[in-house]
Amino acid sequence: MLIGYFGDGPWSHKALKKIMSDPNNKVSFVCTRFKNSDMKLESIAALNKIPFFSVRSINTKASLDFLKGFNCDIFISMSFDQIFRSKIINLPRLGIINCHAGRLPFYRGRNVINWALINDERNIGITVHHVDENIDTGDIILQSTLKIDDKDNYYTLLYRCYDACANLLFEAIDQINKDASRRIPQKSLDPVGSYFRKRRPGDENINWSQNSRDVFNFVRALCPPGPIARTTLNEKEIFIIETEELQEPKQKSDFGDPGEILESAEDYFIVRTFDSSIKVTQWFPTVRPRVREKML
Repeated sequence: MLIGYFGDGPWSHKALKKIMSDPNNKVSFVCTRFKNSDMKLESIAALNKIPFFSVRSINTKASLDFLKGFNCDIFISMSFDQIFRSKIINLPRLGIINCHAGRLPFYRGRNVINWALINDERNIGITVHHVDENIDTGDIILQSTLKIDDKDNYYTLLYRCYDACANLLFEAIDQINKDASRRIPQKSLDPVGSYFRKRRPGDENINWSQNSRDVFNFVRALCPPGPIARTTLNEKEIFIIETEELQEPKQKSDFGDPGEILESAEDYFIVRTFDSSIKVTQWFPTVRPRVREKML
């Protein structure tokens, strides 16, 4: 099967190597994002003598004419940043497939791993699906699920998803090669589903008026390599990397307002939340807040 590959980042590196490990697959080209070309993806393509390029607008006639010359059976999208329109979707005989870190038809959209942690989900789905002209709405080929526990954060879950997505995408391509794949319309699973927007600048600010569990989830959802949760103390920004839920939290009736520092030591400090309190164990700048100071 001749494959045209559109990708970027670690998602695309792992998946491309996995795809090329099967002699039944031949990658005809690799196309990366236009604004930020992926040097590692380029090196993988060069090592395997695969044409590598980027295109400013993937849906133009010039782009379509160029891609048509590769005569691919299928296109694969793995963390590519352009929306495919009908003419390019219909260019390869088997269309385009994509891998999405969300259990479709739920968690369509952007920054799904962050949102799943913020929402205190106990699992996250991985879905390989056909691409249509809308966002993450095409027929499903395969799905798998990863469990989330309290030891997980954005870093751990992201890297587990890298591997899971590469493996599931490889399995889907194998099924397509054997003419054994299925197509499950998303509306047959749920008529509406759900969509999550891209997180924007300013979304990193902690709301200490939330419950402790909500603050815990928020911080772990934004830890590196994410944008990092943050708060303000004495008009200076503090970045919060890790918190712990307390086994015996200080109750809200014991002290003042949410955001108030209840206890402070060299390697932690405790902050009042709406329902109780939470322990901050990693942060920077490394200034240690004083008891009764208030974070905003």
